[in-house]
Amino acid sequence: MEQTSVQKLARVLRVLVVITFVCNLIVLYFVPTLAAMQAENLWDGQMMERVLSGRLGFWLSFSLHAWHPVVWLMAITAEEFYWPVLSLFLLFSGVCTAVILWQGKRVLDTILIGDPFTLANAANLKRAAVCCFVISGAALVRLIWGIATYQSILPLLTYNALFVPIFLMGGLLFMVMSALFRQAAELKAENDLTI
Repeated sequence: MEQTSVQKLARVLRVLVVITFVCNLIVLYFVPTLAAMQAENLWDGQMMERVLSGRLGFWLSFSLHAWHPVVWLMAITAEEFYWPVLSLFLLFSGVCTAVILWQGKRVLDTILIGDPFTLANAANLKRAAVCCFVISGAALVRLIWGIATYQSILPLLTYNALFVPIFLMGGLLFMVMSALFRQAAELKAENDLTI
C-alpha cells in the first residue's frame, strides 16, 4: 500500500521528534552542571581558553557528582540559590517537554498506520496540554520567586516571563486539538456502527 503525503510527512516528523526526545534526555543529565557554570559566569566568551587550560575538567567531573543531594545541600546552605533553583526548574520543564515529545510521537505513530482519529490520540493530546500548563505554572512560580528574591521587576525580562503565555497558549491549543480528535473518534465509531 502506497503512503499518502501526510504519512510521508508524519514519518519525517516522527524521526525529528525521536531525535529531539533523545537529545532532551541527554541534556537533562547535564542541566545541574550547566546551571552551576552559568552561576559562576563561565559562559563569558572565554570558554575555549578554559577548555585548553584544563580548567573545564572540574566542571565535567562535577557533572558526575551534581546529582548527589549533598552537593545541592551545600549550595543551599552556602546561600547559593541561583543554580539549584534554575536546575530544578529546567529539570522539571525538561521532563514535561520529554512527555510532550513522547505524546507527539504516539500521535504520529497512529497517523503512520492510517488511524489517527482515536480516543487514545485525544488522551495523548490532553496529556501534552497538562504538561504545557505545568510548565507555564512552573515558569510563573519561578518568575514570582525571582521578583521576590531580587526585589526587582527585571525577571519580567527573562525567558521565564515568555514561557508563561507561550506554554499556556500551547496547552490551550492541545486541549482544542484533543477535543477535536475525541469528537472525530466518536463520529468515526458512530459511522462504523451504521455501515
